[in-house]
Amino acid sequence: MSLKIEQIVLHQLIRKSETEIDVELRDSLLENHQVVSDLIADINRVYNNKTKAYGLFHENSLFETSVKELKCGNQDFLNFSQHSVKQLRNELAKYPFVEGGTVIFCQYRYLAVEYLMIAVLSSCHSMLVNEQLEINQTQYLDVDHADIIARMDITEWQTDPNSKRYLTFLKGRVGRKVADFFMDYLGASEGLNTKQQNKALVKAVDDYCQVIELDKQEKKAVREQVYGYCKGQLEAGEEIKLTNLAKELPSGHEQDFNSFIIENDYDLDEEFPVDRSTLRQLKKFSGSGGGLTINFDADLLGDRIKWDPQADSLVITGLPPNLRDQLQRNQN
Repeated sequence: MSLKIEQIVLHQLIRKSETEIDVELRDSLLENHQVVSDLIADINRVYNNKTKAYGLFHENSLFETSVKELKCGNQDFLNFSQHSVKQLRNELAKYPFVEGGTVIFCQYRYLAVEYLMIAVLSSCHSMLVNEQLEINQTQYLDVDHADIIARMDITEWQTDPNSKRYLTFLKGRVGRKVADFFMDYLGASEGLNTKQQNKALVKAVDDYCQVIELDKQEKKAVREQVYGYCKGQLEAGEEIKLTNLAKELPSGHEQDFNSFIIENDYDLDEEFPVDRSTLRQLKKFSGSGGGLTINFDADLLGDRIKWDPQADSLVITGLPPNLRDQLQRNQN
């Protein structure tokens, strides 16, 4: 396995009231055995498959100062985690929707990169049948539904002082609020905006197709090519690399896609993560509100679907048969 745990410890956060959370501290590190390795591998898998926000430390971040003390050997991992979980408790207590849970501090290496992960996992009840065929109640850590996880790329933090993305944290089911308290806890601000980067890429692709005067079918082919490349990067766990993407796209008479992006200042990083929902705009248009949901393939616009921006309306020709049947039954 390419994941190697260096140090790991657990602590407990117990919600007492809307404004009070108790801390139960462990007084020693966990031994690194197979069950522990499997747990961190599961958390890492879930984390990699979820939408993340990116950030960097403030100049006066107490958390960054503690990490520096840890890396310099001025404090050990256990003391670092005990002090840090108390700071986390103080932030979580401000948010009544957080129930507490088991807090995991883990320093590990994965694919030659050093990480520090902090995860808050809730416990779920389940039933267990023992060897005597009796039913007992048991508890397990709900890793698959974890939404309070932050990870620090220590390697990038140490080697690239200009990085805007060495801190990541899940946005979670409660949206922006999770990102808020992790930013406060870590002493961090937002860095790389993945959604914004992907939106800028979609716009750059459309603008480029217009500048090199592609017809409708050629533009569709380019959009599908870009979407296929990005989807492949996402499935491989890789990021979008503009230089590689440019090699797959047609060139205009005077410039290729990469030079077009640079000259027109789309503010795109050379590499950035894939945002699945944003890139769907290359294939589909969709939106909902006021009881109406619309979703259609992008190549239908201007063909079966006409948009009138002045009237704020869409004219659809050729309704889906099942929708037509429902409308006819309603009319009758």
